[in-house]
Amino acid sequence: MNASSQSPNDKTSLINTTIESIVGIIEQPREREILSRRFGLKGKKETLEQIGERLDITRERVRQLEKAALIRLKIAAEKGEIENLPEVEKLIIRALAESGRIARTEVLAEKFVGEKPLEKILLDFIFIGEVSSKLVTINENDKYHSAIANSSYGDERQIKSAIEEIVKVIKKNKSPISLDELDGQFEYEHPSQIEALAGISKLLATLNGMWGLAKWPSVNPKNIRDKIFVILKANKKPLHFSEIARSIRDGDFNRRNVTTQAIHNELIKDRRFILIGRGIYALEDWGYKQGTVSDIIRLVLEEAGEPLFRDEIVKRVLDKRKVKETTVLLNLQSKPEFKRVAKSTYSLADKETV
Repeated sequence: MNASSQSPNDKTSLINTTIESIVGIIEQPREREILSRRFGLKGKKETLEQIGERLDITRERVRQLEKAALIRLKIAAEKGEIENLPEVEKLIIRALAESGRIARTEVLAEKFVGEKPLEKILLDFIFIGEVSSKLVTINENDKYHSAIANSSYGDERQIKSAIEEIVKVIKKNKSPISLDELDGQFEYEHPSQIEALAGISKLLATLNGMWGLAKWPSVNPKNIRDKIFVILKANKKPLHFSEIARSIRDGDFNRRNVTTQAIHNELIKDRRFILIGRGIYALEDWGYKQGTVSDIIRLVLEEAGEPLFRDEIVKRVLDKRKVKETTVLLNLQSKPEFKRVAKSTYSLADKETV
């Protein structure tokens, strides 16, 4: 059967058979047990210390035996002495070619099994990646997700260096940057390679096609208020709270199941969001100010520094608030803080008058 036409079940079976082939050529029982336990091939993955205690040897000795066994397996893999491994390598490299030649282990494994993979499957892929001379594994830590790459990228150190260069550019930019903008600063064959490398870093996040540091709420919003901010920023215009709620539910967020009432409550609490009409909110960043319609009329007159014709006052207030013209006129004519100084012309009343 052609490798590309295999079903997920066929591929899973091939992975299992390949693992058996790899373990089967390890001659020393102790080395076989160490690798099986270190990579969780028969169950739970164990640490060097746990294995050392079980075998009554030091942690360093476990590490030495693991390294020696992996070196011999890599040599056997290069010589083509591991049954089924070339076929698995071909499948993995083909899958990687579709995602920039590197991918998180969980994403790669999901392509094979057709669903969210079990931990055992992930560990099998990592083990194959460690043994294969055509693949490179990136071990998970505080900075990187577990990943597998085509060895054409270089070794683990070179791949991490490439990822760090992308992080450095984004940090220097100080605000989210698009993939096309990132591509303009590197010399990769295709933007998908930059996207794939960036996706391995735990320091980075992406949202709506923009890349930034994971600590930036604009690309990695962790609460409702941050998500509201992202939605308004992306739309670049005021929105009704129900529209904001709908956009969050339809958006590319990790947790999207929020109620319209919860959105409205957060809008009220956060001073970054300005109520400019019935249920309509804008960002303070856009120049909007907190306050009632009469507060905005006062602001308009203060900014003008001189009396203004009624229609001009209305025009300027409506630039800052989504309300009816009659609402502005009613406030202008009924509030004692404003006085008519000429026909249809108003100014702020002096303090004594108020």
